[in-house]
Amino acid sequence: MSISIFDVIGPVMIGPSSSHTAGAARLSRTAAAIVGKPFHGVIFGLHGSFAKTHQGHGTDIALLAGALGIREDDEQMVHAVELAKQRNLAYTFEEVELNGVHENTVQFTFFCDDGTVQKITGSSIGGGQIMITKINGFDTEFTANAATLMISHHDTKGVISKITGILSDAGINIAVMKLSRKSRGDDAFCIIETDDVLGGDIVEKIKLVPAVEHVQALNKID
Repeated sequence: MSISIFDVIGPVMIGPSSSHTAGAARLSRTAAAIVGKPFHGVIFGLHGSFAKTHQGHGTDIALLAGALGIREDDEQMVHAVELAKQRNLAYTFEEVELNGVHENTVQFTFFCDDGTVQKITGSSIGGGQIMITKINGFDTEFTANAATLMISHHDTKGVISKITGILSDAGINIAVMKLSRKSRGDDAFCIIETDDVLGGDIVEKIKLVPAVEHVQALNKID
């Protein structure tokens, strides 16, 4: 097995810790990308180690920078507070207790300009890597290291086969698929990771599938 030197020394980043700064910034940047629309406020709910050491390790600055779309290797990260003021972004950091999650976990609450509230939970799992574990109450498990489809739909027979058929017809290979639902016949949420980049045409075709309510494509977060 070949191992890159970057796997040993970690990611290029601003800050002292791959988990508490680089991973935190990437986690927050990914969460904002999942929201996919303008927001004017965010609550960062910090669990475990993040709750106890976020100021000393710069996790709070990294999370704020990520929410603003700033990469973990961008020197603008240290100016996150000033940039948030310029963009009129309201934010708070709170301690939360979550069950069965990684020590470096954040529960994000985004207040969007269209009046909706989006909740996303994820963890910084080491070496700058992340795991998104919950989106708006639905369990998920993806790293944003691959192109990902996020599909809200009604739990109806045949809807998943129609979606996978669209991907197959487009020559897109499914790597991982996870389905979460509230109950049989109720609201459901599907995560599909693929080996191929996802274009807007795929999203538009899936939107036309009966029972599909919302579709979003998130290509790899570098």
